[in-house]
Amino acid sequence: MYSLIRLKTLASCVLLCLAFLPRAQAAPDVVPPPDGCYPGFTTAEGCQALRFLTGGTANTALGWRVLFNANNASFNVGVGAGALVLDRSDANTACGTAALLLNQFGGRNTAVGAAAMVYNDGNLQGEGSFNGALGAFALNANENGFSNNAMGDSALFRNIHGAQNTAVGDLALENNDATGDGDANNNTAVGASALINNVNGSENTGVGAGIGPNLANGFNNTYIGNFVGTEADDEDGTIRINDLSNGNGAGSLACFIGGIWNNEQPVGKNVVVVTLNLDTDELGWDGGLARGDSGPAAAPQRSAPQPRVRPRSENRQAMLEKVEKLQATVAQQEATVTQQQKQIETLTAQLREQAAQIQKVSAQLEMVRPTPRVVENR
Repeated sequence: MYSLIRLKTLASCVLLCLAFLPRAQAAPDVVPPPDGCYPGFTTAEGCQALRFLTGGTANTALGWRVLFNANNASFNVGVGAGALVLDRSDANTACGTAALLLNQFGGRNTAVGAAAMVYNDGNLQGEGSFNGALGAFALNANENGFSNNAMGDSALFRNIHGAQNTAVGDLALENNDATGDGDANNNTAVGASALINNVNGSENTGVGAGIGPNLANGFNNTYIGNFVGTEADDEDGTIRINDLSNGNGAGSLACFIGGIWNNEQPVGKNVVVVTLNLDTDELGWDGGLARGDSGPAAAPQRSAPQPRVRPRSENRQAMLEKVEKLQATVAQQEATVTQQQKQIETLTAQLREQAAQIQKVSAQLEMVRPTPRVVENR
């Protein structure tokens, strides 16, 4: 199922690219054509790479239509067919087929991998910037999310507007912000499939393979250990360190933590008494230490977490409208070039016809010219 989703995503990217890009045109007019070396510290190799570069400096484009619409952009590096094809911003690095394919105004992004950050499309306010993606389909759906880092195949795959998330591992935070509500922010997931089903949860930290699979909207949780949270429900404000929720029926059998023995605490109704073996740093609990007559401490009352509101100036419909406008602009440019070519062809034909007529008249003049007379000397 997952492979099918990836194939469909890649196919849609390729079809979209082919749909709104114009047909092949001539390379920039540089005579004689250099071998990749252009003015302004610029390097371009590939069909129509840096085709519409009008200014900018220090751009490197290697591949089919890489940085095709660069205009005045600077300090960009694109490697792979269609990488940064619409980019007009600065300091982006895209390595991989269709990497940062739809990016226009987002700057200072790094995308490495096929279709990495393919939908990233920052706006003039600076969102959609400062993202890092390493791995095929990493941050694939990101549009305006900023300061995200994804390393691993399909890490943060469905993130659209979520910001300041870190995902390390294949499928880590795969479904983060899948609804596009922009509430899934400041999450950290390390490990294959870590926090894979988090959608609108925020401030969650999970370290371990398959950790926190049931966290979808939870807030401010910390999980450590492989598969921790497998048998836990969606929750808020909870710390789990390799406990019984990991699904193996035992959790950790011992706990060793340094730096506690000399930190004495008073015993009261809200204090949990923990013992420490000074020889081994092993933590435990002494049931003989009384809490008094007040009974066990009540669980603290927490108010429901308030969702974060992230400014979003664009949604997917706005992005599609922008693509349509760009397509119309490129089509108009192509029509203008085609019209100019037709005008040149017509003018050339007229000049050829005039030349033929001139040649014909010259031949007729030669035929009617009088024969020269010979004057005799007497």
